[in-house]
Amino acid sequence: MENVNFLWPLVSSFLIVVLLMPLFIKMMLSHKEGQQIREEGPKWQVYKAGTPTMGGVIFLIAIMATIIWTGSYNDLYTIVLLLISLMLFLFGLIGFLDDFIKLKNNRNLGLYAWQKSLLQLLFAVVFAALYYYNHLPIDLQIGPWILHSTIIFVFFIMFWLIGFSNAVNLTDGLDGLVCGLSLIAYATYAYLAYVQQNNDILLICLTVCGAMLGFIIFNHKPAKIFMGDVGSLALGAGLAAIAILLGNPWSLLWIGIVFVVETASVIIQVSVFKATGKRVFKMSPIHHHFEMSGWSEWKVVTTFWLVGLLASISYLLIFVG
Repeated sequence: MENVNFLWPLVSSFLIVVLLMPLFIKMMLSHKEGQQIREEGPKWQVYKAGTPTMGGVIFLIAIMATIIWTGSYNDLYTIVLLLISLMLFLFGLIGFLDDFIKLKNNRNLGLYAWQKSLLQLLFAVVFAALYYYNHLPIDLQIGPWILHSTIIFVFFIMFWLIGFSNAVNLTDGLDGLVCGLSLIAYATYAYLAYVQQNNDILLICLTVCGAMLGFIIFNHKPAKIFMGDVGSLALGAGLAAIAILLGNPWSLLWIGIVFVVETASVIIQVSVFKATGKRVFKMSPIHHHFEMSGWSEWKVVTTFWLVGLLASISYLLIFVG
């Protein structure tokens, strides 16, 4: 893949999103298909009820279409490219079903938790099976030790995919938050893929970056559309798959530090409340805690973006040089 072709995935997905998203928003508004706000959610976000959602459908279409034509053009149809694309699609499908049920039944509950978890587990098993079948590396480094165990690595793969798809999903609560963080994380992995000369992964990362650049136009505050679970679950699974296939899954704990902290805040809040009846945070995920502490939504979003950016830059400086 020559340098001159690096821009094509970025430009293609960007243009598709920018051209199709206004039509999708118009269609959703005409059918009065909008976001349902959780009863236990922040009361100050009630005004967002009715805002079109499922914008992830459009940027996933843009991503898949771009991967297909640029992958073919650059002769990059590898098992790695197919595995990541499959996870983006399958986890996006889970989110689509969840969002569709919410809209169809005019409620905030889509798939039941057990249904969503079962589908995530099933698709994670598909990834693990294809990974093993194609004899990809199963070494897992933990500190100075390297584990060479198929069983441990397979369970780790499943945990990583499910964990980070849910982590990104939990973070998607403020206008533009996940879109900006995903842009930063995928751009970071694009650089790592470039350094390692993994052009198939580079192509996917640039494609997602282009889609995020297009989507942020419509998703920044005040959002004209939300990505929905179809977008957030796909983005999280894609990041996990990329980190695994680059041979450094632990990098996602640093590069995706905001996703990790958001998830940890929910786990801590629920665990402590069940044990003591008291809350550690005013509300979880933690972005709502800062809102309830008097921060504006825009301040929370830009601060979290900055944290994600600094984490990515520091990772590259320390581990890549």
